[in-house]
Amino acid sequence: MEITSIKTAATVGHGMHLWVRVSTDAGIVGTGECVHGGKQAIAIIQYLEEKLVGRDPFAVDAIFEDMRRSHVFDGGDAGALITALTGIEIALWDLKGKALDVPVYELLGGKFRDKIRVYADCEVSPGMNFDQIKAVVDEVLERGFTALKIDVDIGAYGHRESEVAHFEKDRFNFTANQWEHDRMVSLVDMVTRAAGRDIDVAADVHTRLDVPSSIRLAKALEQYHLMWLEEPVPAENVDAMRTVTQSTSVPICSGENLYLRHGFRDLIEKQAVNIIMPDIPKCGGLSECRKIANMAEVYYIPFAPHNVSSPVGTLASAHVCATVPNFLILEYHWLHRDYWSTIIQEKTDIIKDGFIHFDGRPGIGVELDEEVGRQYQYPGTTWFE
Repeated sequence: MEITSIKTAATVGHGMHLWVRVSTDAGIVGTGECVHGGKQAIAIIQYLEEKLVGRDPFAVDAIFEDMRRSHVFDGGDAGALITALTGIEIALWDLKGKALDVPVYELLGGKFRDKIRVYADCEVSPGMNFDQIKAVVDEVLERGFTALKIDVDIGAYGHRESEVAHFEKDRFNFTANQWEHDRMVSLVDMVTRAAGRDIDVAADVHTRLDVPSSIRLAKALEQYHLMWLEEPVPAENVDAMRTVTQSTSVPICSGENLYLRHGFRDLIEKQAVNIIMPDIPKCGGLSECRKIANMAEVYYIPFAPHNVSSPVGTLASAHVCATVPNFLILEYHWLHRDYWSTIIQEKTDIIKDGFIHFDGRPGIGVELDEEVGRQYQYPGTTWFE
């Protein structure tokens, strides 16, 4: 079997969702998804296609590493090149699973678990009172989720700081003043009260604080027994993150903007966080993120992937989550997007009562509905041409 073409399409969702289709001379086709690569990733895949036509599609890891090393001077350790390779890699796993008539998790070593726990990223906005927050939380709980995440930083969901109680802040300043600190703590207090003791709650700060502000916030949040506090400081300074982590009993989680196992090495080896969260359809794909999880498991660090993908990328991520011992929970970020279940041919919600269950279908297990996808085609892109 040989690769005959690699084509892309893109839809509007949580940013751009880039679809990658790998075709073969045997008529077997694999579809992958990657995120946050933008139009640069499309151009890279178009460039790589001629290098991959004629290759054996079963050689997934060799193809990925060959292309990465061959373009090390073009960004072979992070960014759009890795994201583009990720889309190709996921499509190759889908193709291989279909060709061998087995689910991807079987190709990755088999399952540790039959179902994947999922948490809902929910939109608790600045300025909401307790009743409004409880309505948002109740909606999440009614759908069967047992865990959720909120954004507590100023600027979440596009709100300008000046619209929040006339709060003004230099957007380049990482220091939280008393009002901002109190507002973050208050949000966590209201959400945890609305959710109740049996529901896990995580809080995301999107790297917007400095070390003293992060430590102060984390200590104030210890009483709420959070699932984690996410990226209080920028992830590029591992020692700063480690300082925050060592200062508090609140679990610190980070890693959504890191790439490859090389990007996670210092974070893991220095035990700078308590939980890692690679974005699987962005930072290297299924095989690479399984290696990242295995590195973390040596240090007893849980694996809780970041995820903003459609059902295709989400289910692809779930295959990795099933095959590593230290999986904790997977993100779901499509609460209020109409085409979550319509953009796949199966027309079903892959998440039921807060869990993804595998049905044994070969490959990833779902197929893109192109007719629906075209309705959301990303401006300025082509459709599998």
